[in-house]
Amino acid sequence: MRPGVRLGVDVGRVRVGVARSDPHGMLATPVETLARRGDVVAGIRRLLDEHEAVELIVGLPLSLSGGETASTDDSRAVAEALAAALPVPVRLVDERLTTVSAARGLRESGRTAKSSRSVVDQAAAVILLQHALDLERSSGKPPGALVEPHEGRPLA
Repeated sequence: MRPGVRLGVDVGRVRVGVARSDPHGMLATPVETLARRGDVVAGIRRLLDEHEAVELIVGLPLSLSGGETASTDDSRAVAEALAAALPVPVRLVDERLTTVSAARGLRESGRTAKSSRSVVDQAAAVILLQHALDLERSSGKPPGALVEPHEGRPLA
């Protein structure tokens, strides 16, 4: 397992959930939910600096059959913008059903859908990041696909 804190980023249309790992890559924990209407790159940069992260793991939402969706394009655009603006590697990792799993877990813990809105994206980021950490630990290879830094399209 490569050393260093990683940030997990769950991109949604309204909010972006962020989680972080411990420096040994064992455990993911929730950090913050960023409003999508703000400058997402600046928010991630702040968290990257604050947590001294060495890598970003961005969720790539695919359909159950593995096909791409409008959300896939959106997450890819955010990952490209982050890769172009930040000095750390950005990796895209399959995140099918992370938000569904996060919402179910919150419901099972007694939270209502309304009271979960502010944290469901963080919970999804935790699931995504923990999955990526577990993949790397079991395979010995970095998870997902590296996003090459280049000028991505502007975020809307």
